[in-house]
Amino acid sequence: MFEIAPAFPAPVNEPILSYAPGTPERAALKDALAKLGGETPDIPHVIAGKELRDGSAFDVRAPHKKAKLLGRAHNGGEAMGRLAVDAALRAAADWAATPFEDRARIFLRMADLLAGPWRQTLNAATMLGQSKTAYQAEIDSACELIDFLRFNVHFASKLLEQPISPPGVRNVFELRPLEGFVLAVTPFNFTAIAANLPAAPALLGNVVVWKPSETQSLAAYHTMRLFQAAGLPDGVINVVYGEGAPVSDVALANPNLAGIHFTGSTRVFQQLWRTVGEKIASYKTFPRLVGETGGKDFVFAHPSANVDGLAAALVRGAFEYQGQKCSAASRAYVPVSIWPRVRERALALIETIRVGDVEDFRNFMGAVIDERAYNRLADRIDRAKHDPSCTVHGAKLSRDEGWFVGPTLVEVTDPNHGLMTDELFGPLLTVFVYPDARVDETLALCNATSPYALTGAIWSEDRKALAHAAKALHQAAGNLYFNDKPTGAVVGQQPFGGARGSGTNDKAGSAVNLLRWASPRTVKETFVPPTSIEYPFMQQQ
Repeated sequence: MFEIAPAFPAPVNEPILSYAPGTPERAALKDALAKLGGETPDIPHVIAGKELRDGSAFDVRAPHKKAKLLGRAHNGGEAMGRLAVDAALRAAADWAATPFEDRARIFLRMADLLAGPWRQTLNAATMLGQSKTAYQAEIDSACELIDFLRFNVHFASKLLEQPISPPGVRNVFELRPLEGFVLAVTPFNFTAIAANLPAAPALLGNVVVWKPSETQSLAAYHTMRLFQAAGLPDGVINVVYGEGAPVSDVALANPNLAGIHFTGSTRVFQQLWRTVGEKIASYKTFPRLVGETGGKDFVFAHPSANVDGLAAALVRGAFEYQGQKCSAASRAYVPVSIWPRVRERALALIETIRVGDVEDFRNFMGAVIDERAYNRLADRIDRAKHDPSCTVHGAKLSRDEGWFVGPTLVEVTDPNHGLMTDELFGPLLTVFVYPDARVDETLALCNATSPYALTGAIWSEDRKALAHAAKALHQAAGNLYFNDKPTGAVVGQQPFGGARGSGTNDKAGSAVNLLRWASPRTVKETFVPPTSIEYPFMQQQ
């Protein structure tokens, strides 16, 4: 039962530390990087609070320094998946009975631990394991995760608007957790998302089986330790490492599956949804399916766009964290009248970008996540270089020490080129230059070219043009930005999510998402119940 209690006050967003030379946070992060870089933990599954290391071992390595072993984890497979489901179900009754106030305090304590003594541990783990720069790690594994934890408590505490109670009756609206367990399948690219996907359902009283990405194992390991340090009871969140399919197969075959909280590829989410649909009659309830999936995020520039601002937004939006953000700028539509100046400015900015080891704080970019990502991007870039309809800029690649793909800008003459339609998930920005007189035609292209609808940006100094473009692109993005890059959503400010092939648009970090993890119940009490079955209309005159 979700008891009626005073709402938790709205928090403020966690301040972003600068890590400038001479700052205490820079020194602390350097120390944490040295400490974690000197360790090779044997990363355990954590099931019912116990560390288990069943399954074949796999190496966890730094993408920017592939010879560097950061730890070893284990493919849990069906056996660990089954244990995790059983452990979650055993913990379900006690956790559901835990008052919301007590559950909230655990996650608020986790936020304060992360804001304090745990901050640089999780930042360093994210930098080493996911090749994020200090700034990208700070806004992710520190600030965004802290915000998720604090704002989720605030939003959850305000979910209940009580119904009307006429004289003689007391009506109460309460929120229960879902009946069963939630499967959380999380991505490599954001430590905050990987933690929030199990944490948000757990705050609402649900129990969770968490399957993080193999390439996020180091940060997930420290995140699970942080859950435990905050006082989360055993069995509420159970983490299983390794390949996803065997764990998902076990979870989706269990009649107690109550929901799936997913961030990853559209194809995998479609497969999960298809499997749930095929098994729907076997479940005790209709599972809640919440997913944030692919993106082919756009920047649309009007002829009135600010050239310098647009160029900077294209470069930051496309190349920060190697373009491995769901929201990264991937396709751009720029009018021919301003393109020469935008291109000149963008290429000048690209020339200043340093790519390399993220422990060198002078670098703007690290490596892409693994060899598979490198090979996929290298193949697309090579094909573009041999395609007469493409003009390729940048595209410096190296695999000697790490999986480095430099910032790449490709001009195409075909607005339906594969580089404009396919999700690439790397530092590759494709630009279509359109005639100024064809704004409406190009807006229609932008709307129809991609199957996704996650983020987008519109650039114009003309207010009417902004409004016109926003209307034309009404369904093209769940997060739309005016005169800004399409990345950088902040919890509590820009609830995040998209539709079409980009997911269910349940807006992580908002009340919309949290309601998906609650099962409402209405309770009516009649103080003086009637004792007769007759109604007035039945009486004789």
